[in-house]
Amino acid sequence: KIEGIKRIRLSYLQPAEMRPTLLQAMIENEKVAPYFDLSFQHASGEILRKMRRFGDGEKFLHLIKQIRVLSPEAGIRSNFIVGFPGETDKDFMELVEFLSEAGLDAIGVFGYSDEDKTEAVDLSDKVDPELIKERVNELSSLADELITNRAESRVGQKVSVLIEDAQEQEGRAEHQGPEVDGTVAFMNSNYRNGEWVSATVIDSMGSDLVAQ
Repeated sequence: KIEGIKRIRLSYLQPAEMRPTLLQAMIENEKVAPYFDLSFQHASGEILRKMRRFGDGEKFLHLIKQIRVLSPEAGIRSNFIVGFPGETDKDFMELVEFLSEAGLDAIGVFGYSDEDKTEAVDLSDKVDPELIKERVNELSSLADELITNRAESRVGQKVSVLIEDAQEQEGRAEHQGPEVDGTVAFMNSNYRNGEWVSATVIDSMGSDLVAQ
């Protein structure tokens, strides 16, 4: 209801709390960006339980399907931890298979490391650091490919872009979170910071888009 606020973006949403009524409310409210920053962390049910989290890859794919039905062009991003104590090859492959099916717009991959004052510090079955590094590299390469494919699929879409860098003529569309996701660039334009631009995506470069 506050005048002057045109775009509201919700971040760090917990999958277990994403009720159908909340999804519906987010999609139907014109000011709320169709953007879902979902904290999946992993896809293996066993690893997620060790993390004190709910869900698994199957449940997460069902949630993503619900979002896509309501808003096919919505942005969905998530971060994932590789090498959590007890992670087996099977657990890792579950994560690989999940990402291959999920069609996410942005994917963050992080290798596990002990942090003071966390329960995981005292867990046994620590994964060898070299294996963690290998898995991070493998998943990061896959993530780059999947993000590129998702961006390419947006060519031809209409987007509403908020210009954030007038010097570079770049901004962000509804499906792009600040600082962590891709951007939308314009060629041969002269837009000002804070300006809203209705445009069509004409090309992509990795996770970034080009529009006119």
